[in-house]
Amino acid sequence: MKPLILICSCLIFAAGISQTSTPKMQTTLLPPVAKKKPHTIEKHGNVRTDNYYWLNERENPEVIDYLNQENDYYQKATAHTKEFQDQLFEEMKSRIKEDDESVPYLYNGYYYITRYETGKDYPIYSRKKGSLEAKEEIMFDCNEMAKGHSYFQLAGLSVSEDNKWVAFGVDLVSRRQYTLQFKNLETGEILSTKIENTTGGATWASDNTTVFYTRKDSVTLRSDKIYKHKLGSDASKDELVYHEKDETFNTFIYKSKSKKYLVLGSSSTLTSEYQLLLASTPDEKFTIFQKRTRGLEYSLSHYENNFYIVTNKDKATNFKLMKTPEDKTSMENWVDLIPHREDVLLEDIDVFKDYLVVSERSNGLNKIRIMPWKGEEYYLPFEIETYTCYTTSNIDFDTEILRYGYQSMATPASVIDFNMRTKTKTVLKEQAVLGGKFDKNNYVEKRVWATAKDGTKVPISIVYRKGIKKDGKNPLLLNSYGSYGYSMDPGFSSTRLSLLDRGFIFGIAHIRGGEDLGRQWYEDGKLLKKKNTFTDFIDCSEFLIAEKYTSKDYLFAEGGSAGGLLMGAVINMAPQLYKGVIAQVPFVDVVTTMLDDSIPLTTGEYDEWGNPNDKKYYDYMLSYSPYDNVKAQDYPNLYVSTGLHDSQVQYWEPAKWVAKLREMKTNTNQLFLDTNMDTGHGGASGRFEALKELAKEFTFLLDLVGIRK
Repeated sequence: MKPLILICSCLIFAAGISQTSTPKMQTTLLPPVAKKKPHTIEKHGNVRTDNYYWLNERENPEVIDYLNQENDYYQKATAHTKEFQDQLFEEMKSRIKEDDESVPYLYNGYYYITRYETGKDYPIYSRKKGSLEAKEEIMFDCNEMAKGHSYFQLAGLSVSEDNKWVAFGVDLVSRRQYTLQFKNLETGEILSTKIENTTGGATWASDNTTVFYTRKDSVTLRSDKIYKHKLGSDASKDELVYHEKDETFNTFIYKSKSKKYLVLGSSSTLTSEYQLLLASTPDEKFTIFQKRTRGLEYSLSHYENNFYIVTNKDKATNFKLMKTPEDKTSMENWVDLIPHREDVLLEDIDVFKDYLVVSERSNGLNKIRIMPWKGEEYYLPFEIETYTCYTTSNIDFDTEILRYGYQSMATPASVIDFNMRTKTKTVLKEQAVLGGKFDKNNYVEKRVWATAKDGTKVPISIVYRKGIKKDGKNPLLLNSYGSYGYSMDPGFSSTRLSLLDRGFIFGIAHIRGGEDLGRQWYEDGKLLKKKNTFTDFIDCSEFLIAEKYTSKDYLFAEGGSAGGLLMGAVINMAPQLYKGVIAQVPFVDVVTTMLDDSIPLTTGEYDEWGNPNDKKYYDYMLSYSPYDNVKAQDYPNLYVSTGLHDSQVQYWEPAKWVAKLREMKTNTNQLFLDTNMDTGHGGASGRFEALKELAKEFTFLLDLVGIRK
C-alpha cells in the first residue's frame, strides 16, 4: 500500500494509427475461471460474500495452480507480441550506459562509488581512500552475491566511524525482510553473525563495536523493535532497547549528521516522536526529545549546540522551521526560525556551517532556498514548470558546496555542485542516453490545468514529441498515485522514449492525496475525502479529451500500489473513458485488508484510509473499494501485475480482483493477470530484468492501438 511509483518513460515515430485496430489475440483461447467458494464477512451488521477469499492461501497448491494458469493464459494470449517485447527490451537497454557509475561522494576520508559493468545486472559498491586516484576497494560485488538466486537485494550499507566495518542487509525473497550481516573491510572477512528479519539498516555507535538495528514483526512486518548488538557477540542475546507497542507506529534509528547523537524515532501517519542518546555512550539510556502528541509531526537536524525542527506545531499545516537548544528539547522551548506559510510547503532542510538550505514546494513546484546565516537569501533559478529538483548527498557541514539533482520530463537527470558563495554551478554528471538519436529539443513539455467538478484546479504535467497535432487521435498514457502525501514530480525516463517516439503523449495527473500543491492537497485526498483522488483523475482525463490531446479511444491510464487502487476505483466509476489500464501491484480489496490487522502494514494505515472498525469509515471505504464495487458493465482492457511475495500489497488482492472482473464484466476486452512468482512489491531485482517487465506493459499499450514494431 505504501508508495510505489512506476512512471513509464522509443525510436520510430508512428503515424496513421487505426482507431479500429484490434489486438491479434487468439479468439479461441479461453481464460482461466477461478472457483467460487463463498466466504462471508460481517461487520457493523453488513454481510459481504467474498467468493474468492480462498485465494489468500499462499501455500495452497490450488492457489499456485490458478496463478500459473493465469500466467499461462497471459503468455499465450500475447504470444504475437513476444518478438516485439524482445525488441523493446533491447531498444530500451541500448539507451542505458552499461558501464556506468555514480558521482563519488566524500565521507569520513573515503570516496564512495556505486558502479555497473557491461553485461551485468547488479551494482558494485566500492570506495577510494582520500583521493579518486587511490586504489579502488571493492566492498560488495552484487553480481557475485546474486548468483544462484532468482531475487537479490543488498541494502542498508553502514560503515563504522573507524572505516573498518560495514553492516549490510540482504533480501533473497523480496518481502523486505533483510538478514543483517557484518564485513571487515580491511580483511574482507564476513562474520558468521546473521540477524534475521530486520529492515536491513544498522547504526553504529562511536565505539565502532556497538550496532543498533530494527527488527520486524514476523507476521505484520511492522518495524517494532530496536536492538543493540556488540560486534562478534551472540546475536541471540542482543539487548532489546525499545519496543514500539502501538500498532499504528513504526520505529527506526539513525545517527545525526553531526555524528553526536543516535536518534531513535517512532512515527505514524500523523504523529512522530524521537529519543536521543550520545553516540559516544551507547550503553546509556535514550531520553525523550519531545513526547508524542496526537497530530504533532516533527523531524530533527542537529548542528553545534542546537536542534533544528521541521514541524506542524501550532497548526502549521504546511510545516515550519523551529530551533531549540540541545539541552532544552521539549516543545515549550522551540522558537520559530521560518514561520508557517499558507502557500509554501516546507519539505526538508540541509544545515551547513555558513548556510541553511531549505527544500520547499509552492504552486506545485520544487524550490531550493539558500539562506546564509549572515547575508541575503536567494532561490536557485528554474525556468520551466515540468522539472524536479532535490538536494542529494550533503554530508559535510564545513563546505560552501551544495550538491543537488535536477531533471525535467525532457531533460535527463543531472547531479550538480553549486557554490553557495559564488553562485556558480558545476554539472558533475548528466544521465547518458545512448544511441545518438535523443535530442531534448525534439520534445515539448508543459503543465496544463484541469478544473475538477468542485472548482479545484488540478495540474497535469505532459510531454510529447514535436509535431503532434491536437486532433484527439494521439494515444496518451496518464499516470498518477494520489496517496500518502507522495508528490508525483515530473522527471525524465529514457525508457519512456519508446512510447513518445511512437506517437504517445505521457502525462502525470497531480491529483489530491499527494502533496503536490501543499499539505492541504494531501488532507483533501485522504480518509473521508478520499474520493477526491478518484474524481480528480477522471476530471483530468476528461480535460485531456476535451482539449483534443487524446480521446476515449486512445486514452490509457496507469498506477501502482495505492495508484492501483486509483485505477480500480476509476474504472468502476468511468470505464468508458479508457482504452486500456495498467494496474501494478494494485491495492484493491480495501475493506477486507483494513479489517485484518494481521496483514503487513494494516494498522499503520488507519490514519490514511480510516479504521473500518469505526462504522463511518467502514461505510465510506466500502463505497469506493474497487473489489467490492466491481459490477456488470463494460471494462477497459486491463493488464494487472503482482508478485507472489509482495509484502506491501498481498498478491491475492489483484488475483481476487481479476477473478471477479472475469465473472462480472460484460465485454470481451483483454484482462490479464501477470504474477511474478519470484518477487514482491518492487518487481524484478536485476537492473535489466525490470526492463522486461516494462516491455510487457509497453506492448500491451502499443498493441491496443495497432503499433507492433
